[in-house]
Amino acid sequence: MAKGIKDKVAILGMGCSKFGERWDASPEDLMVEAYLEAMTDAGIAPEQIDAAWFSTHMDDVGTGRGGTPMAIALRLPDIGVTRVENFCAGGSEAIRAAVYAVASGACDIALALGIEKLKDTGYGGLPVATVGTYIPQWYPNAVAPANFAQLASAYRRRHGVPADLLKRAIAHVSVKSHANGARNPKAHLRKEITEEQVLRAPIVAEPLGLFDCCGVSDGAAAVIVTRPDIARNLGKRDLVTFKALQVVASNGWEMQSNEWDGSYVHTARVAAQRAYAEAGIANPRTEISMTEVHDCFSITELVTMEDLGLSAPGRAVHDVLDGVFDAGGKVPCQIDGGLKCFGHPIGASGIRMLYEMYLQLLGRAGPRQLSAPRIGLTHNLGGQPSQNVCSVSIVGLEGA
Repeated sequence: MAKGIKDKVAILGMGCSKFGERWDASPEDLMVEAYLEAMTDAGIAPEQIDAAWFSTHMDDVGTGRGGTPMAIALRLPDIGVTRVENFCAGGSEAIRAAVYAVASGACDIALALGIEKLKDTGYGGLPVATVGTYIPQWYPNAVAPANFAQLASAYRRRHGVPADLLKRAIAHVSVKSHANGARNPKAHLRKEITEEQVLRAPIVAEPLGLFDCCGVSDGAAAVIVTRPDIARNLGKRDLVTFKALQVVASNGWEMQSNEWDGSYVHTARVAAQRAYAEAGIANPRTEISMTEVHDCFSITELVTMEDLGLSAPGRAVHDVLDGVFDAGGKVPCQIDGGLKCFGHPIGASGIRMLYEMYLQLLGRAGPRQLSAPRIGLTHNLGGQPSQNVCSVSIVGLEGA
């Protein structure tokens, strides 16, 4: 796809379950919840779907392996269903597969759905990874808060940022996201918080405190895609189309050389530059209307602003505190509350991010609606700063 996919594929419909501690719902219930909203939005019958992609990470917890759990739960019409898994970027990977299938002409209408039911595992955080690789031998006792706390320490060192200034900046990230999430009925956490609460909260991994970490939750999200001409024939107007989809996986360079200093996410920078080139974006600071990024921790969001070129190197701390990424700022970030307020059902998060971009672009975001956005970006990161998969997707109104 040397020329990219810009405006070749449109979103026909989307759906998203309520995220949270969904003890009342099975994985199948959550899939149906997201799917029915997407189908109603698309205005099509199940028989019109040609193929589907299914994203889930913890396959042995209760959702199941392969494509059959989704096919059975949704009673799909004897079509191909492919399960994809790419760490926390699996939802974006399912989107990419469905979009590429349509863009290639292999099918007319495709479905991507992500689901995770993490609360049923019994863990307070993410379940322990399956033993069976060599990773535990050279990276023992690695846990997500510690991995991303090291990102904060490296960022401070590289840019000479005082500890108290960085702490205030990442506190503002969380305060901003909670203010946004409070206006979203589908978010898990819907209470506003204060900077003082964040600064006084118990430390999880220095400098990350309780409010700097996203939660674990249950949820599902779905998207139906097609060609723009098919969407128009089905009566759709004001189409939201894909401008770029890029995925980059770590190849070992970060961990196996002395060139990377740990202060940024290398794959995010590569994916962003390729996405901007594919979408024809020359200046993301002025051309991107809004973002949904992988704020597994508040420091991740702050550093990502520089990785995406939305802040100059070393300036994200000041841009955050100046409100550049607030709901009323120049480039609003996590206008739906982000992972911070939705939690992170691994297989669903990438599609949930796209859901908010879709609603905003169509003016359907209710009390959190932004003023006339035209281009949205999602950033979905799976793994840790030193070894990960990063997806950067750009969508917008057709022709934008």
